[in-house]
Amino acid sequence: MKVSVTFRNTDGEEWQKEYIEERLKKLKKYIDNPVDARVVLSVEKFRNVAEVNIIATGLNVNGKEEDKDMHLAIDNAIEKIERQIKKHKEKIRGHKANNSSRMDDAGSMDSSGDEMEDPVYAKLAETKKMVLEPMSIDDAVMEMESSKNRFIIYRDSATENVSLIYRRDDGKYSLIETNG
Repeated sequence: MKVSVTFRNTDGEEWQKEYIEERLKKLKKYIDNPVDARVVLSVEKFRNVAEVNIIATGLNVNGKEEDKDMHLAIDNAIEKIERQIKKHKEKIRGHKANNSSRMDDAGSMDSSGDEMEDPVYAKLAETKKMVLEPMSIDDAVMEMESSKNRFIIYRDSATENVSLIYRRDDGKYSLIETNG
């Protein structure tokens, strides 16, 4: 793993570089490709900001955290990266499992495929079930900025209503809220 550490508005100390390299080693078990890790540590008044960018073949993951203590900011950013990498791995495994099960079921479509013959179901490419996480609008926008998804559906923590935020073509966000 190639690690580059950049310091902004602060003098870099050797312990910070060693600490970051030690914490990034635990990500090795999730990624087997050659990896570049770019870390930017900055201090703005009382805020310590750690930005971590992991680049591997077919994977680009970003994490940014701020805290009063630089150790906590680094730990939180790397934990965020770890969650994203785990999610990516599960998604890849899920796609492989779905492809193999579709191949196995191809011959037995007439017994359980009655609903697939319905014209409405024939137009659906994919069906997903999800649990809506409660979060604020700010959290939803931050989630959008950290991912490449064009939209996010969530349960508004203030109103308990289902909401949708999507990224428009001009780069701004639009919010759709439901009532009840």
